Amino acid sequence: MVDCYICENAKIGSNVTIGKFVVIEDEVVIGDNCLIGHNVVIRKGTKIGDNVRIDDNSVLGKQPMRSVNSIFKDEKEFPPAIISEGCLIGAGVIIYCGCEIGEKTLVADLATIRENVTIGSKTIIGRGAAIENFCKVGSNCKVETNVYLTAYSEVEDNVFIAPGVVTSNDNFAARSKERYNHFKGITVKKGGRIGAQATILPGKVINEDGFVAAGSVVTKDVEPETIVAGTPAKKLRAVPEDQLLRNQ
Repeated sequence: MVDCYICENAKIGSNVTIGKFVVIEDEVVIGDNCLIGHNVVIRKGTKIGDNVRIDDNSVLGKQPMRSVNSIFKDEKEFPPAIISEGCLIGAGVIIYCGCEIGEKTLVADLATIRENVTIGSKTIIGRGAAIENFCKVGSNCKVETNVYLTAYSEVEDNVFIAPGVVTSNDNFAARSKERYNHFKGITVKKGGRIGAQATILPGKVINEDGFVAAGSVVTKDVEPETIVAGTPAKKLRAVPEDQLLRNQ
C-alpha cells in the first residue's frame, strides 16, 4: 500500500480494510474483518481484536506526555493498548497505551481515553468525553457526550452519566504540596446515575442505584437508592421501585 506505512512485523488478519495514509507500527496485531479509516495511527504493540472498526484520524496506543511539574512520574514502560473484539472507535479518538477496552464497546468521535484505564464490555463512551488516567469503567455503562471523568475514579457496571458531567480529584485546587497526599477520584457504584451538568467533588461515592439530579453539586456521599438534588446536593426522595436496577 503506497499511501500507508505498515511495519513488516505487524500482524494483520484476513479481510481487513485499510484506508489511505494509515500508520501501523512495530508489533501491532490486528484481527480479522477489521475496518480502518483514513489517517489512522496505530502505535507500537497495540492489540486489536476481530471485527473492530476504527474511523478516520484516530490514534491508538499513544504515549503520554508529561510537563515538568506533572504529578505523574513515569518510571516504567506502559503495556500496549488492547481493543477487544467488536469495538467501534469513532473519528478523531485518542486512546493511550496501557488502556484496555472490553468487547463491543463504542468510543464515539473525539473522545480521549488516557493511559492505565480499563473499560468493560458493551459500554458507550460518548462524543468528546475525557477519561483520565488510572480510571476504571465497568460494563454496560453510558458515559455521555462531553463527560469529564477525573483521574483515579471508578465507575462500576450499569452506570449512566449524562452529558456535561464534571468530576474532580483535588480539594486543594493545585495549591500546596499537601494535595499530593489527598488525590482521590470519584466512585459510582453499580446502577448509579448522574444527571446532566452535575458536578461531583473529590472522593465522593455515589452508592448503588443512587441518583444525582441534573445541575447538582455533590459534596457528600450519596446513599443507596436515593435521589439527591441542589447545590449542595441534599436528599430529595427515594428512587422509585420501578427504576431500581434489580427491577429492570
